[in-house]
Amino acid sequence: MPAVKLLKNAVCALIFTVSASSCALAADDAKILRVGAEPSYAPFEFMDENTKQLTGFDIELIDAIAKAQGYTIEVNSMTFDALIPALLSNTIDAALSAMTITEERLKRVSFSEPYYDSGLTILIRKDSADKIKSVEDLKNQPLCVQIGTTGALYAENIEGATVTQFNSAPESYLELKSGGCVAAINDKPVNDYYIAVTKSTDIISLPGTLTAESYGIAVNKNNPEMLQLINDGFAKIKADGTYDKLYQKWFGAK
Repeated sequence: MPAVKLLKNAVCALIFTVSASSCALAADDAKILRVGAEPSYAPFEFMDENTKQLTGFDIELIDAIAKAQGYTIEVNSMTFDALIPALLSNTIDAALSAMTITEERLKRVSFSEPYYDSGLTILIRKDSADKIKSVEDLKNQPLCVQIGTTGALYAENIEGATVTQFNSAPESYLELKSGGCVAAINDKPVNDYYIAVTKSTDIISLPGTLTAESYGIAVNKNNPEMLQLINDGFAKIKADGTYDKLYQKWFGAK
């Protein structure tokens, strides 16, 4: 049981003058899972143009996990680089935005069981295809990335590269299209989704992946109860087929 629920139950037990209805309200409040997400990382999380609601694989995944554990979610939209600080300050209970499990991040937060396997790919303009054929051709070149991502970390280690970081992936793609950089580095499903949805003919993806990565749901290291709650919920939706249905909906056959 998360610490917040234990605290509220204790308060209700100790203060006998509190009405039964007030205690019930406190218990209900404790069943809310506060989630942080970066709202422009399709297909994992993005604003639906029709409903104006946040949707995507990550959002439906954490909603299913929460429901399996008797919780409802409250999603807080924020920039990617604000997610871990929000966890550390206990502003949110969990963060997921296609967040790669890395050794560096594990020093600051805990991660759930991996829920998606990915890797980094490179987008370039089609008119650069004769010059940019691999990561080796990105040396000493201007590159576009999203701040705080593994794509940004990878780009920073490319010899001589000038790396410009943007708050969202779409902003980095716009800079690439306008000629402000020669390549954009980001997660493969995000890059692929951008090309598919925009039906872009002037932006192409180089073949292959630069890395092998796994995504996880991040929680505060000091909240092992929350980590257990999420892992148990994830196990439930894998066992009952919910996870496979969500994966097929957003990415096709697994």
